[in-house]
Amino acid sequence: MDARRRDAAPRLSRRGGRLLLTASFALIAAVTVVDVLAPPEVHLGPFLIAAPAVTASFAGPRMTAFVGAVAVLAQSLVAILRTSLTDLNHTYQIVALVLIAVIATFFAYLREQDEMRVSRLRSIAQAAQSVVLRPLPHRAGPLHIASVYLAAEEEAQMGGDLYAAARTATGTRLLIGDARGKGLDAISEASLVLGAFRVTARRETELPALVGHLEAGVGSAEAPQAGAEPGAGADEPADDADEAFVTALVLDIPDREPVVRLVNCGHPPPLLLRQGRVVSLDTPDASPPLGLADVLSPDVTVATFPFDVGDVLLLYTDGVVEARDRSRAFYPLTERLAAWVGDDPPTLLGRLRDDLRTYAGGHLGDDAALVAVERLAPKP
Repeated sequence: MDARRRDAAPRLSRRGGRLLLTASFALIAAVTVVDVLAPPEVHLGPFLIAAPAVTASFAGPRMTAFVGAVAVLAQSLVAILRTSLTDLNHTYQIVALVLIAVIATFFAYLREQDEMRVSRLRSIAQAAQSVVLRPLPHRAGPLHIASVYLAAEEEAQMGGDLYAAARTATGTRLLIGDARGKGLDAISEASLVLGAFRVTARRETELPALVGHLEAGVGSAEAPQAGAEPGAGADEPADDADEAFVTALVLDIPDREPVVRLVNCGHPPPLLLRQGRVVSLDTPDASPPLGLADVLSPDVTVATFPFDVGDVLLLYTDGVVEARDRSRAFYPLTERLAAWVGDDPPTLLGRLRDDLRTYAGGHLGDDAALVAVERLAPKP
């Protein structure tokens, strides 16, 4: 969730809370007036129960108790004006209203405690995200970089999509990937790949060796647990953990050469925005996703493409191209990008993010990560 949406949510909540609180007091006033003016055989006091009950759904225990007290006072006023406080009918209504107000206050207290726990968990999730999925640098050598992460779940901060950047002695290396599945398993796989990339991206001089280390990082999650007996469960079907894999793009962009070298491990190809055109950088021999080298061919092919000053490279995960509109049509990424060729990375991703949300009706079916990279002119 981006900063604008995080800031808007509390404002909307406070505004809605004030309206509901006003409605609760208006209900008390209306019921009191009508009940006083109603014929003797008509009793509207039970409707006052709605005021503290509704308040408990959005306000804290103190405000709920206050609304309940006002409702009790209103019911007592009705009793005095119509008969007396000792009237049996009104006495039962007041007692029932007091009990309902106490119960509503207790539920408001429980709800407030739950919200506090959720807030703490959200803070922990944000801290974990800042450690696992670190923000990309805005500048890396001659490159201008921007990134966006869109979570499918409204309250989620991170899923299985990942990206990272690392500077080497000769250029910049980038990684974008998508771990299979959702939830904690996907986050675990993503963290393993990110950790392996950060450790080895600056040390390995060749992309195939770097991809080999990333492959080993995913494979380490599938090792048998310590203490397990050899051969235990050999006849049992493999569970989801044995099928873990991560699609990824690993790129090397030299500072002094107008090219980009990349290895595609089963990931959607990057798009190059150049001179009013959008070109898909398809590799003839894609490598298998990370974690499947034992099943598929482990050959790693490095492809080289031109990447000159003014060019913009867009990296993305399949959550972007698999977003659907109301007619279930997929998001036409290449067609949309054609209208934004020439934008710098932050502007490009801002327009793409807003357009993607609008196209999908505000809800993505899967997490989506976007990274835009522009090569700038060398400084004189």
